[in-house]
Amino acid sequence: MTSSPQPPTLPSDRPDPTGHAHAGHGHASGHGHSHSHGPAAPVSKHLRKVIAAVLIPFATAVFVGMAVLWPGGAPAHERSGVGFDRQTQQGKVVSLQQVDCKSVNASQVPATGDTSTPQGREAQAAETGECKKATVEVGSGPDKGRTFVEIVQPGAPRQLENGQEVVVAYAPDAPRDLQYSVVDVNRKMPMALLAGIFAVAVVLVGRMRGLFALIALAVSFAVLTLFILPAILQGSNPLLVAVVGASAIMLIALYMCHGLTARTSVAVLGTLVSLLLIGLLGSLFIDWAFLSGNTDDNTGLIHGLYPNIDMSGLLLAGVIIGSLGVLDDVTVTQTSAVWELRQADPSMGPRALYRAAIRIGRDHIASVVNTLVLAYAGAALPLLLLFSIANSSMGAVANSELVAEEIVRTLVGSIGLVASVPVTTALASLVVSADRPGTAAPGAAAPGTGPAAGPVRGRGRRRKR
Repeated sequence: MTSSPQPPTLPSDRPDPTGHAHAGHGHASGHGHSHSHGPAAPVSKHLRKVIAAVLIPFATAVFVGMAVLWPGGAPAHERSGVGFDRQTQQGKVVSLQQVDCKSVNASQVPATGDTSTPQGREAQAAETGECKKATVEVGSGPDKGRTFVEIVQPGAPRQLENGQEVVVAYAPDAPRDLQYSVVDVNRKMPMALLAGIFAVAVVLVGRMRGLFALIALAVSFAVLTLFILPAILQGSNPLLVAVVGASAIMLIALYMCHGLTARTSVAVLGTLVSLLLIGLLGSLFIDWAFLSGNTDDNTGLIHGLYPNIDMSGLLLAGVIIGSLGVLDDVTVTQTSAVWELRQADPSMGPRALYRAAIRIGRDHIASVVNTLVLAYAGAALPLLLLFSIANSSMGAVANSELVAEEIVRTLVGSIGLVASVPVTTALASLVVSADRPGTAAPGAAAPGTGPAAGPVRGRGRRRKR
């Protein structure tokens, strides 16, 4: 091998390996793509036909599956009044005053006078403390304008303030004075503002790519709320619904964000193979570990309201959908890296391309797997604290179903993530190396030639293999 640079650096007028493009390359649409965010590497008509022969039947099957499984809305049920299954309205705290907790019976010390338990000590402290007496006005629904009183103890985790917007629950079967109660505060304004800041930041930095990413995010959310969730509630197999829904999200998001190109198609194929692996491993280990998927109050409520739902299948569906977002990132990055390496040095064969791109993939996978594990650990941090307080051994903690679910979810997703790097890199190396000069579509320059190759392309960059 000669002493040429390794790996080749990317000229400033080219997109980076993550697929982020720079402006001024709109001419790539002449290659027959719907839109492009940078010069697309030309591929031959034969390769386009081969890729289309694989992806068109797959896409057709996905959207036919969506049509067959389409639920037409979530099934109706009688509200249980438990947890999230309550009637809620908007409300507002219109007045707030300090009162003695004992005068409003806000606390009850155990009849035995035992204050050795945390509950007994809290009750005794509350009995001698100052409570808040809040008058809340109902702001929506048939009882709009009606007021009720809410007593807030000094040790309550949620304290109310005068003028605060709140969410109130309605219990129609309760006595009139007890029909309404405050269950949460209204966070719509800060949440909407944060979402707006996020959207502006994405568009300012990503420009058109960022705009298409936001549209793809909206479409993904629509597929999740209009198809996946109602179809599972209707009694369809959760695994089948998740596979069809995740595939639809993958096709729409990837092609919308990265263009209808051969490069994107290879990323789709790599993501599909990895999702199939995750589905197989998840199904095997969820059954082998006897994970029921019914481990907390929320899943228990779902199972009580809809006993026909396969809760272990719902767990597997969550593993597949949760892994999809990270898989998209890895497969697109690897495919773009192979394409850019090939255009930087057209003499590189499939093995050389694979070796160069897999080095990028190893760095990426090391950070992404750590991110995935820490994300799950962060979400389960209160649970881990409980186990730590109880002085439970690591073996006992890992063996509990609540933690075992997260372990299986994390490890299965990580295995699929790791596998996506060599699979996608191999596919991209084979596809981009199958083209030869003169086989590109009319109007497209061969790799390493023409304006798309850049001013320094082909000078001092060839390697002897």
